[in-house]
Amino acid sequence: MTGSVRIDAWLWAVRLYKTRSEATAACRAGHVRLDGNPVKAAQPVVPGATVRVRQHGFDRTLEVTRLIAKRVGAPVAAQCYIDHTPERPRVTIPQVPVRDRGAGRPTKKDRREMERLRGRD
Repeated sequence: MTGSVRIDAWLWAVRLYKTRSEATAACRAGHVRLDGNPVKAAQPVVPGATVRVRQHGFDRTLEVTRLIAKRVGAPVAAQCYIDHTPERPRVTIPQVPVRDRGAGRPTKKDRREMERLRGRD
């Protein structure tokens, strides 16, 4: 496809948003940036542009490689952009100590060890 496509239609077509109205609302809320600038839903997108989308509190950075206006399957949609998103930092969840069943209530020493392991010194 040559020319340009509306940013909200492109975001919907490459399956970043479930509905086009969600994509439009994200543009209105300022969650979508095109080449670093906030955009309106009708802003045209062209190949080579950088789109930054904020989803679930995390930014995704995409480079547009192909324009599509109609929603297509996921494998085809993935060919329409290059994802330059940095990897999310891994959140480590501390392990909770497990007591043997029937061991009774923890002693004061056991409780202090559990608090130390949880990081609540």
